[in-house]
Amino acid sequence: MKLLVKEDLVANQTGTAKIIPEESDDLWLLYNIISQNDVVSAETTRKVHLESSNKSTTASRVKLTLHLKVTCRDFHKDSSTLRIQGRSLDANPYVPQGSFHTFTLELNKPFEIRKKVWDCDAVEALRESAEKVSCAEGDLVVVVMQQKHAEIYLLGKGVTTLCSKIEGSSLTSGRKASFKGPGNAFFREVFGSITKHVDFKLVKSVVIASDGSTKEEFRRFLLLEAKRLRMKSIEENKSRIVVVGLECNNNKGNDHLKEVLGDSTVMNSIKDSKVGIEIRAMRELWDMVCNNSDRACYGPKSVESAEKMKAIETLLINDDVYRSNEIGTRKKYENLVKSVKESGGKVLVYSSMHVLAQQLQQLTGVAAILRFPLPDLEEMDV
Repeated sequence: MKLLVKEDLVANQTGTAKIIPEESDDLWLLYNIISQNDVVSAETTRKVHLESSNKSTTASRVKLTLHLKVTCRDFHKDSSTLRIQGRSLDANPYVPQGSFHTFTLELNKPFEIRKKVWDCDAVEALRESAEKVSCAEGDLVVVVMQQKHAEIYLLGKGVTTLCSKIEGSSLTSGRKASFKGPGNAFFREVFGSITKHVDFKLVKSVVIASDGSTKEEFRRFLLLEAKRLRMKSIEENKSRIVVVGLECNNNKGNDHLKEVLGDSTVMNSIKDSKVGIEIRAMRELWDMVCNNSDRACYGPKSVESAEKMKAIETLLINDDVYRSNEIGTRKKYENLVKSVKESGGKVLVYSSMHVLAQQLQQLTGVAAILRFPLPDLEEMDV
């Protein structure tokens, strides 16, 4: 979501937010933010009948901006569209003031919401949605290098993003890739991709992972190139660039990422970041499920029962569950999240693109670490 006007968006005050929704999840968020008596303004079209000089009429569609005082809004899960109904506040040649109209808010088209009073939750939700993670910044960058290819991942704000994939075979004309020497084409391609996608001033740590000596060779290459090109952002942050060894096997992608995240040096470098907190919480949950099951639960009914007793210390939930297309299901989990927060608990929402999302999905996608043991709490959903 793009939030084009931020200065006029202040909690507990009148203000206007100018917004461009970029994905269906943005429309769901707006469905929950827009309330009756808000004013929503958007460009739309209307069919009108125009009379010519010879008294004949022709039908035509005209573009106009409508300002509707909201009476009703509907979210259609199948088409992921948001329809706004309300009374027109402005008189113009085509739309009488006070008449009822409906328009559909569309992806990638701007509109405005004006509220007499913006509540804190709505302001926070809009700002958070507008601050999407990009490959320029995040908690951790992982460069996984193998003999024939390299992959660059960014971990941050609950998302694991594959920023780039470099195939060494395409750079060596069918010959076996060599990792040695300052003129290495494969290293140069990886270096170029890293400097394109990563801002070394913003990321907390960069991990170069491989089996063998490739990781050390590439780190030296990276620092030498940065010095040669006078890239101060890399030279001044070289202490953030660490190397991690991988087991010599055929694993790729998430398997290697999990291996990297199991390294104590990596975890220490990101321990206070959001991704570090998410990883520690998942490990704590799995440990309790295996060794201290009275302090953990999973499955919708068990988690809901634990929340009724205000027993949840940390709620872990996959966004596939939290942002279900079923409106009733989505409302249920939003209420659960709100209740946990109001009880002083923490909530961690794991994106489907998170490296640990699959682990949480094995526990039905919703689980909790408890404040105190609940030995009689049945795990009703598996």
